[in-house]
Amino acid sequence: MFGEVVGTEQLSPHMVRIVLGGPGLADYVPGVAADQYVNCFFLPDDAPYGVPFEDEAVRDLPREQRPFPRRITVRAWDPARRELTIDVAVHGDVGYAGRWASQAGAGDRLQLRGPAGSYAPHPEADSYLFVGDESALPAIAACAEAVPAGRPVVAVVEVDSAADELPLTSPGQLEVHWVHRAGREDGVDDLLADAVAALPRPSGVVSAFVHGEAVEVRAVRRVLLREGIVEEEHLSCSPYWRHGMDDEAWRAVKAAFVRETAAETAGS
Repeated sequence: MFGEVVGTEQLSPHMVRIVLGGPGLADYVPGVAADQYVNCFFLPDDAPYGVPFEDEAVRDLPREQRPFPRRITVRAWDPARRELTIDVAVHGDVGYAGRWASQAGAGDRLQLRGPAGSYAPHPEADSYLFVGDESALPAIAACAEAVPAGRPVVAVVEVDSAADELPLTSPGQLEVHWVHRAGREDGVDDLLADAVAALPRPSGVVSAFVHGEAVEVRAVRRVLLREGIVEEEHLSCSPYWRHGMDDEAWRAVKAAFVRETAAETAGS
C-alpha cells in the first residue's frame, strides 16, 4: 500500500503536514485507536528501486539499500476523499522521515503498512492527561479530539520554543501547558516530569497517555505512578526515541529499556 503526496504544509519550524492520496490507498482501512500509526518505509538516496516495491524484492539487498521503517502517527483520515494526513517532526537533515517530509512534493510516493495503535481515552475516566514532546504531538492532538465532551483534559507538551506550539482542540475542557527547552543546557530530561509534578492533583480516575523521548517518558511515569496520580492500568506509556541514538541504535536497546522501566513498579 502506498500514498501519493497531494499536499504539504509547514505547520511550525519543526513540524510538516503531509496529505497522501491516490489509488495506492484503495485498501486502507482506518483503525479505532486514537494513537493509530502507520509503518512508513523511507528509501535511501541510492535505492535501485521505487515505490511501490515488494518486500521480497528488497529483503536481500545490502542494509544501506533497504528501506528504513518508521512509525508515523495518523493525524487524520478523510473517508470521502480517501486521503491520509500525517504530521512529521523534522530537524534538518537528521532522520529519514523528517528529511523526506521536508523535501516532499506533489506526486512523491510513500509506501506504508497499517494502521495500528492501542490507546483510546477511557470512556469512563473522570479526566485525561496527555504528555509528550513534539514526536508525540500529533498523537496528543488526536487523543484530545477523541475524549468525551465536557471532561477535563490536560496536555503537557515539550517543544523547542513558542514558535513550535500548535493549536489543539478538544470536545473536552482542554488546558494546555507548553514546556520550552530552548536555552536549557541541563535538566532537559526532567522538564516534562517537573511540569507534570507541578500540576494540581486531579480527583477520580485519570486516563493518561505519555509518549516521546525515552528518559523523559520514564521520568513522567515515575511521577504519575509513585504519586498515585494515575493507576498503571489507565496509563499508556511508550518511548518513541532516545537522546544520542539514531533509530537503529534505539531499536537495538528499546526492549531492554522498556523491561527495566516496567520493573520499577512490578509488584508494587
